[in-house]
Amino acid sequence: MKTVFITGANRGLGLELVKQYAQRGWYVIACCRDINTALELSLLAQTYPKIRIHTLDVSNESHIIALTEKFADTTIDVLIHNAGVGGDECESLGNMGQMDWIDVLKVNTIAPMLITQALLNNILAGEDKTIIGMTSILASIDDNRSGGRYSYRASKAALNQIIKSLACELSEVGVKTLAIHPGWVQTDMGGDEGKITAEESVKGMLSVIENLRLKHTGSFFVYDGTQLPW
Repeated sequence: MKTVFITGANRGLGLELVKQYAQRGWYVIACCRDINTALELSLLAQTYPKIRIHTLDVSNESHIIALTEKFADTTIDVLIHNAGVGGDECESLGNMGQMDWIDVLKVNTIAPMLITQALLNNILAGEDKTIIGMTSILASIDDNRSGGRYSYRASKAALNQIIKSLACELSEVGVKTLAIHPGWVQTDMGGDEGKITAEESVKGMLSVIENLRLKHTGSFFVYDGTQLPW
């Protein structure tokens, strides 16, 4: 039985990822910052016994370091870095502070790298050997026509670079990496004006992930399977 490890699993895309993987019979390690407030995730775990909820604050380095020991005997087929923040406090000129930027970078950029490092042996022991970075079309430098969203764009562009570097370093041992844009989704972060539902987005992303091959490693894709320019 295959295992997926998902961060930011308590709401939005993360919760839907947990649900759809569980429906496919996978073991799901669903990580969230506070289990006590993750009511929908807890209910989902009652429906699907293969869901295992784990407390993980991705901005807390001690939590990340503890993953290596906590999951020492667990193989992980797919690692999905879904946890993210929008950086609303530092998206525009004239309204920025250093600590706000650091908070965004901690969650969107640094945490995925450190979590990958902590769980690398688990991934190498898995069958699929897949690392997914949940990014955004806003990370594309080529596509940037409007500016703004400074910290979010920069943090996700940096995540894309991490995904590419991991592909260069780990493809020789069979690890596949992918940066994926989920679309403009109707979630707390995407807002009510989103063009697609979380269910539609995740269904598409799962198809892309399942069809990922080593020749695609280190690429930047949309949930519908189209490729984005860096």
